[in-house]
Amino acid sequence: MNNWNERSRPVRLEKRFEFPTYEITRDFLDRLGKLCEEHKRFPDISFGKTYVNLTLRPDSDDNDAKLTDKDKKFVSRIDDLFD
Repeated sequence: MNNWNERSRPVRLEKRFEFPTYEITRDFLDRLGKLCEEHKRFPDISFGKTYVNLTLRPDSDDNDAKLTDKDKKFVSRIDDLFD
C-alpha cells in the first residue's frame, strides 16, 4: 500500500499517480480497467494528460463501513500496475 492516503470522513483510500506522457497514462488506465473488472471493484477515477487520481471507498454504503484487508490488497495490485 505504497503512499495511499487513508481518510476517515468519509472512509476512503486516495492516491495520485503521475506519468511522463499521455500514452503511458492511457496504458495505465487500460490495465486498471481490466484489473477492476477482474475484481469487481471500481474506484472513483479522475485523470488528466499525465496523472490519475484514485479514490477507493468501502464496498458498503453503510455509515459504519470500514476498509478491509481485501481493499488494501486490491490497492496493492493497483500499485503493481504502476511499477
